[in-house]
Amino acid sequence: MAGRKTIKSAIESMMFIWGEPLGIGEMAEVFNEDKNEIYACCKELQEEYEREGRGIMIREVNKSFQFVTRKENLGYVERLCTPVKRRRLTQSALEVLAIVAYRQPVTKGEIEAVRGIKCDRVIEGLEKKGLVAELGRSDAVGRPILYGTTDAFLKQFGFESLKELPDIGDIEGLAEEDGQAVMDMEGIYAQQISLELNPEKPERQDEDGE
Repeated sequence: MAGRKTIKSAIESMMFIWGEPLGIGEMAEVFNEDKNEIYACCKELQEEYEREGRGIMIREVNKSFQFVTRKENLGYVERLCTPVKRRRLTQSALEVLAIVAYRQPVTKGEIEAVRGIKCDRVIEGLEKKGLVAELGRSDAVGRPILYGTTDAFLKQFGFESLKELPDIGDIEGLAEEDGQAVMDMEGIYAQQISLELNPEKPERQDEDGE
């Protein structure tokens, strides 16, 4: 068994090279160690980075870990990097994403029942961005597809797990309040979402103008 210091050193190297969130299972296989032991090493390493106030932090996303820059240094990083064209998610996408996040696993029909309008293209756009994915099929008539959020969604919003979602109450109740659902959901998400878009492939418009 490798010493904890050696394991943590190797984990740093692997996360640096990997780039994307690196799962505990994958790391455990590399070290041939118990997942709980590897998780403990990652959490210890995360605490060390935080305690020292390093410019690089370790973020956890569903038992996976990734290097990220400290948010306080964003201004300096932006000055260094070439600006990237960005745009917020549209009001329609924000609403659908909120419904999926709080009701998952949820079918397209259930989403449309809350919104009162078709959402095929909105869901398609969220899938392309990697924020929503198919989770299987419902046992209901016709076995419709079930949708849920992804690890990319957690990463984008800075959540470690779905348990950190803010309390929004009853989705259907919000949808019945004279159209206030969109405004309420946007208030939760609009300040946090800013996704990169490919300027050569403009998004299609959905039925309600996304």
